[in-house]
Amino acid sequence: MGIIGKFLHKESRESKEKSNTSPLTHLTSMKGGHEKSRSKEYAWAKYFDHGGGKVNAVEAADECIVDMSKLFLGLRFAHGAHSRLYHGLYKDKPVAVKIIRVPDDDENGNLATRLENQFNREVLLLSQLHHPNVIKFVAACRKPPVYCVITEYLSEGSLRAYLHKLEHKALSFEKLMTIALDIARGMEYIHSQGVIHRDLKPENVLIDKEFHLKIADFGIACGEAYYDLPADDPGTYRWMAPEMIKKKSYGRKVDVYSFGLILWEMVAGTIPYEDMTPIQAAFAVVNKNSRPVIPRDCPPAMGALIEQCWSLQSDKRPEFWQIVKVLEQFESSLAHDGTLNLVQNLTFQDHKKGMLHWIQKLGTVNPRSTHVPKPRFA
Repeated sequence: MGIIGKFLHKESRESKEKSNTSPLTHLTSMKGGHEKSRSKEYAWAKYFDHGGGKVNAVEAADECIVDMSKLFLGLRFAHGAHSRLYHGLYKDKPVAVKIIRVPDDDENGNLATRLENQFNREVLLLSQLHHPNVIKFVAACRKPPVYCVITEYLSEGSLRAYLHKLEHKALSFEKLMTIALDIARGMEYIHSQGVIHRDLKPENVLIDKEFHLKIADFGIACGEAYYDLPADDPGTYRWMAPEMIKKKSYGRKVDVYSFGLILWEMVAGTIPYEDMTPIQAAFAVVNKNSRPVIPRDCPPAMGALIEQCWSLQSDKRPEFWQIVKVLEQFESSLAHDGTLNLVQNLTFQDHKKGMLHWIQKLGTVNPRSTHVPKPRFA
């Protein structure tokens, strides 16, 4: 009996024995039915039927070991081209289980190499990143041609799902500040560790039951020292910086550009370049220097920050620690009188110049940074 079979069998048995006291009752929506769907998953689950697989986290000090007897899979809730994401329990705690499988028709082995590299990189990064606004790594397992990454499970889903529920309604600025600060603080930490995410977008920001947001999906992230290596997966064009689209030299500021698009999306209540395909959006950004139109009702100070983040020249984009400072000032202003007016330097009629001046006054060195040696990420 595979993991899924074990899960369904155990849940059915324990729910009868313990009724609502079962530790699996919060996963009752995953039980029974869906025979066709379940049978398809055995092709994936069978690779994990025997003992605990190991993965050496590349340069990480410790081995990450999955005790398969403690892992139970529920139903799939998301999937990618070569991966599937499941609800699950590991050691009686809710988790998200990402299973990556090399397809059978990979004759030359190129895809197998790429997927294994992505797996190694993601496990290495997750196992060494520890911050309240970064997804928590639990365990991982390598059993080629299948790989498994286990992280904490965040019950409220992605920022994309949350924004979708709003049905094109703009967020209140108080809620927007909460979201933006969580993302910016997570990214400030990620960059402080010498890591570039390279695929920052609402789908890769998750929300827990206390409405804390966490950066997730480090499948194409890389160490800043290796930024010139092309990503195996190109990322997502709608949120991608022009220098990355053009495959030119780039650095951590590509994440700042993506953050600017997320801010815009929360202000505008719609996805960037909604009337374009991803390829059309990429063409418009690269060849026409196009950006979404800032809504008229967007406070000028917020519009100025968004435009600063998506500047064509990456050195004009702020660092995330500077963005955190600006957003904290916004938050203070909102609490004071419900506006962002306190942020602006009244000597500047041009809000964008005023924002740039304010950011420049912060300096170039993060006063909160510590001199802890950065881990090496490939």
